[in-house]
Amino acid sequence: MPIQPEERSSFRSRKYRNVIIFWFLGLANNYGYVVMLSAAHDILADFNHEDVSSNKTYVRECNTMSTGIILLADIMPSILVKIASPFMPLCIYLRMAVTIGLAIVGFVLVAIRLKKWVIILGVVCTSLSSGLGESSLLSYIVFFKTKNVISTWSSGTGGAGIVGSVSYAALTTLGLEPVKTLLAMLIIPVIEAILFFICLDHPKINNNDNALESLQKSDTNVPVEADILGFRDKLRLIPRLLVTYMAPFGLVYLFEYFINQGLFELLYFPQSKLSHSEQYRWYSVLYQIGVFASRSSMNLININNIWFIALLQFLNVVFCLFEVFYGFVTYLPLLMLVIFWEGILGGASYVNTYRRINNEVAPEARQFSMAMNTFADAVMITCAGLIAYPVHNVICTFPSPYK
Repeated sequence: MPIQPEERSSFRSRKYRNVIIFWFLGLANNYGYVVMLSAAHDILADFNHEDVSSNKTYVRECNTMSTGIILLADIMPSILVKIASPFMPLCIYLRMAVTIGLAIVGFVLVAIRLKKWVIILGVVCTSLSSGLGESSLLSYIVFFKTKNVISTWSSGTGGAGIVGSVSYAALTTLGLEPVKTLLAMLIIPVIEAILFFICLDHPKINNNDNALESLQKSDTNVPVEADILGFRDKLRLIPRLLVTYMAPFGLVYLFEYFINQGLFELLYFPQSKLSHSEQYRWYSVLYQIGVFASRSSMNLININNIWFIALLQFLNVVFCLFEVFYGFVTYLPLLMLVIFWEGILGGASYVNTYRRINNEVAPEARQFSMAMNTFADAVMITCAGLIAYPVHNVICTFPSPYK
């Protein structure tokens, strides 16, 4: 039966609405994760109970614990979620309810700062929320005929970096206490709940064997198959996903998060008008601006060689290590430009990897492949945190090159 003009108009309206909503869902889902990393320097101050500049243990101005510790608490729990999620029923409404609930609990626990373990538990809750939300929504995306939702989701996750880091840095710089700042940010998971449960036009998911075929042929929001691959089929698919998508994608994240959580704090220019904490915060802002720019580029630039992006990110690691030890960059804006470039590469690997999966993987395997790929960055970010902690402490014993 041909689609009537009024039905086509209705579909277009729903399509544009979903595209916009997925941008905000991407932002909301990653917002808490970004804020916790942006606040890492301040969170660690509670562990030390002293200003970092008064710490006489190290030659440099260093926290007694690397910000990599916060990174580990912010990413390790999501590994469990991301490895289990692809093998579990989608149950998207239940998953999103848990995701939003964990985000709220995470903000509250970190804000109240009762004890050290309470702060870490709050970061863990945020990690679980972000991991579950990303894995679930990326799987859910394949059921939408409008493929631009992938582009807007990626752009929104990049936008979370800017909005999260800038909002935290700006509010704290203006004098608002970190505790009040974090509590004010509870509005984000509330907005996420409204968008997903009330505003989003959801596709119908059922067990129709011809659903995927219908989806390919129709421009309407037809019912689609929720889960097609069996457990053994999924296991057999992993080696191909690992070599083609997961390995280069994961390496990019290993290199960039080693820089962010192992070296950012050590890239300190005493001559600057910005304090040590302010420099760390604005490094995060510049990095996130780069991520946002490249994650929003899917309809402009397509990069298929993710291994090349991983190589370029490794060169950034080498550059930053030389800077930490020798301080050869005497102009702070030049270092900030490198940090912006680092974010560009990170965002490019994200948007192009998921674009390739959506375009290259068979329809019946897309849901699993999308969810499985999220495991790659979680593992490598964890590895980055594990490496960053000892490296940070070793570098702190060396004299600072900054005068």
